[in-house]
Amino acid sequence: MAQSTPETVSADEAVSNLIEETTDRNPEQVIQTVIASLDHDQTAMVNHSNGSYLWKFKYGTVEVFVQLTGSGDDDTLTVWASVLKLPAKDEARLTRHLLEMNWASTLEARFAILNQEVVVVSTRSLADLSPGEISRAITIVATLSDDNDEPLQAQFGK
Repeated sequence: MAQSTPETVSADEAVSNLIEETTDRNPEQVIQTVIASLDHDQTAMVNHSNGSYLWKFKYGTVEVFVQLTGSGDDDTLTVWASVLKLPAKDEARLTRHLLEMNWASTLEARFAILNQEVVVVSTRSLADLSPGEISRAITIVATLSDDNDEPLQAQFGK
């Protein structure tokens, strides 16, 4: 088995290595590391208030939001991104399509409605949440949103 050199380490491996280095740190640092790896245009912004955080960054054609309500086991990590404004064309067909996608292709995320928009969302309590799970939640929401926003807007947008 060949050893990896810095030139042969993939982007995924680099992110995994950064996350492993942050395992003894708090979730905020893990989130910032993951966002930095995904935010190629350096658009990330963060708002910190009373122990909670809200990040926003651009990934492809979508804006991704990451909310951390605190640092205790009862606090939550929520990641979401809008993919389609409502009302939409043929909402019954759209609903069926999203429900089928929720079953077949969204992994730990799901489609939902928030403030008259279809969003991709993932939410999880911090109890026993690993750095890898934080990375996976952010990456899944960003990727699913970016992959589906334009097709959904083309098919169902007004």
